Amino acid sequence: MQSVDVNVPSGAYPLYISAGGVGQLGPLLARHRSPGRVFVVTNPVVGALYLADTLASLEAAGFAPVAVEIPDGERHKTLDTWRALVERLVALRIDRSTPVVALGGGVTGDIAGFAAATAMRGVPLVQVPTTLLAMVDSAVGGKTGVNTAHGKNLVGAFHQPGLVFAPLAVLSTLPVAEVRAGMAEVVKHAILGDTDLWSILEARGAAIVAGDDPSGMAACVAHSAALKARIVSEDERETGVRALLNYGHTVGHAIEAVAKGGMRHGECVALGMLAELRHSEAVGRSTPGLAARLQTLLEQLGLPCITPSGLSRSEMVDAAAHDKKRIRGTVRVPVVHHIGAAACIAVPPAEVAEMISHLDATVPRGELDRTVAVSENS
Repeated sequence: MQSVDVNVPSGAYPLYISAGGVGQLGPLLARHRSPGRVFVVTNPVVGALYLADTLASLEAAGFAPVAVEIPDGERHKTLDTWRALVERLVALRIDRSTPVVALGGGVTGDIAGFAAATAMRGVPLVQVPTTLLAMVDSAVGGKTGVNTAHGKNLVGAFHQPGLVFAPLAVLSTLPVAEVRAGMAEVVKHAILGDTDLWSILEARGAAIVAGDDPSGMAACVAHSAALKARIVSEDERETGVRALLNYGHTVGHAIEAVAKGGMRHGECVALGMLAELRHSEAVGRSTPGLAARLQTLLEQLGLPCITPSGLSRSEMVDAAAHDKKRIRGTVRVPVVHHIGAAACIAVPPAEVAEMISHLDATVPRGELDRTVAVSENS
């Protein structure tokens, strides 16, 4: 069992990383909360695999768990699902001392977290991520919310969990494509600020994805959690350095919106990182050759480097226009100068269109400089 402390102004909490399964949840929660009722929010897919063991573990530790099911999948990450969940929790007489345990991937964690943030004006939250993507990203940091017709995560709240528990044994039941998608966020953390993690990925990434290197997987989760914890500790509500964690998401969310569920989030982020880094190299903000090195690593991990045909670039530009990172006519984007060193800058919206163009090919620097100069002066 490893642990990472997340220290934020609203209160510190631990993230536990275990090689075991969900059966350790009860004893861990008992360290932090007195026995009582607990609402376990999950979906049918995860519930069929892990709900019984989760409930048994909580009961053995003296808790009285109640299971609540929500639909599975990104298309259900909506206001309607959130509303139905809150109504269900209220009908079950939740009170402000009753924890909500989110058992599932990022979608379940985001919806259950938003419900915990809003039911009774806020109840305790415990995140038990069951996908790699959720373990290294969405379960840590307190972002909760749902999508709207206008874009991803446009309605939500910051609501920090009181405890995060990552049971690595559950990853063995994930399809390899899901593991690869989660590794995209690990790559993001490495390139932003962890050269040791980058070295692990370059040397052992293929074996980690294949499930042949359990210690390597544990290292990926621990390093990613530590980096995100450090950034969130400095900037709980994304007013500054936390925006670095949006690397690859400016273009990635645009791809995801146009793909309409046809691509996994991590796959879109991988393409987004590559396009944004190609653009950054083209305008002289990043070390030459860095995009090629990123592409080699993504290919080694089995992540896409070519955007599927049929996805409209103009629709991606339109989708990016609804990006919540816009501030006073500009868009905040992270820029990686070299591996382990990054910063956020504000760019005009027209430059986002240029980033999207790099999904297809590298635009010659001179042409890009002219386009950016025009957009900055218009």
